[in-house]
Amino acid sequence: MTLYLKNALYLDYQSLDFQQTGLAVEEGPQGGLRLIKAVPPLPERQAGDRVIDCRGKLVTRSFVCGHHHIYSALSRGMPPSPVVPANFAEVLEHVWWRLDKCLDNQMTEASALFAAMGCAKRGVTFIIDHHASPFQIRGSLETIAQAFERVGVGHLLCYEISDRDGPQKAQDGLDEHDDYLAGGRPALVGLHASFTVGDETLKKSVDLARKYQTGLHIHVAEAQSDQEDCLARHQLRVAQRLHKFGVLDQPHSILGHCVHLDEHEKKLVAESRAWVVQSCESNQNNNVGLTGYGWTPRVMLGVDGMHNDMIRSAQAAYLAGQSSEGISPAALYARFRAAHRYLAETGAPGDGDNNLVIMNYQNPTPLHRDNFPGHFAFGFSGSDVETVVSQGRVIVENGRLITEDEESLVAYAREQARRLWDKMSGGL
Repeated sequence: MTLYLKNALYLDYQSLDFQQTGLAVEEGPQGGLRLIKAVPPLPERQAGDRVIDCRGKLVTRSFVCGHHHIYSALSRGMPPSPVVPANFAEVLEHVWWRLDKCLDNQMTEASALFAAMGCAKRGVTFIIDHHASPFQIRGSLETIAQAFERVGVGHLLCYEISDRDGPQKAQDGLDEHDDYLAGGRPALVGLHASFTVGDETLKKSVDLARKYQTGLHIHVAEAQSDQEDCLARHQLRVAQRLHKFGVLDQPHSILGHCVHLDEHEKKLVAESRAWVVQSCESNQNNNVGLTGYGWTPRVMLGVDGMHNDMIRSAQAAYLAGQSSEGISPAALYARFRAAHRYLAETGAPGDGDNNLVIMNYQNPTPLHRDNFPGHFAFGFSGSDVETVVSQGRVIVENGRLITEDEESLVAYAREQARRLWDKMSGGL
């Protein structure tokens, strides 16, 4: 099937060149995109072909979320922590670990469906997710994958292996990855953070990533306490420890946050094959600090479970970057788009040229190649996204998800949220 977009103001996301053109979009993970002068007349089109008139709309490549936690989707308004957390370690213990211990695969499915819908409606057609459900590990990755595919978004998943709930849970996390990867699914090997992962589990995780020629996905020095723990227990700083075990040498590894690295660690990471992902809104929410990322050529943006809007995340990174690194709108936009380069390197399917957004961006000032980054940093909004094409297929049209019934999906999420909150209130 071919989707034809006529009368489009097309923005090439790499060159920032604008063209008034038609587009022919082919369906499927390997489908392509062609610029055309005119849509073929009806007798020359195939059954199932479709035409959308984009007059007055901006068409460009859709977006990628470089780091999500979909398991947080049912947390909005959840029962308060029994104690008020005084630091980041207590936020984890009393909020997020309290929630993730209660998740089962139905709750995870509802979380994935709702998060994928939220992402899709904001133009995100590919999600790199970092999951946790320590009392329902087995089958969790396939549950998320199938939920994402129902909505119509691409994915690169992992489970955050950790020793915090004992050696058996760590082994279950390893086994979940092994099964999922053995089935042919693209994935990373996930780890929570250095301070919850012992040497044996870290070694096994790196060995597993090497077995499947993939990377690892881990939170790194998100808070200063991660460094303090690593120095006390291992006599190394976090990035040094990861370097020692080969995490940084493994292609496609993702290091989340990297807020509290010293200059030597930054050099280690910058000279490695690892990517860094920035989620500054989460850092501000957890009061762990902010940092600049100009020291590495491989940095992309995520949301860290805060929401599903990558434009919002990018604009927050721009504002935070004014004090931490003096980032320009053009550099910010390049960072926003860097995830496409990461996914091209991994070979994960689903982020080809046939992923597009049609945006109803009502700009009161001229829009052209030279000033586009300024429009992106100050004018764009996720709510401008009107129609979304994922792998050549329309999944959002006129602001509504069309691959699933929105009302049923939201009702299911609310049902599972009630189950989750009841379990949380039971003292777990």
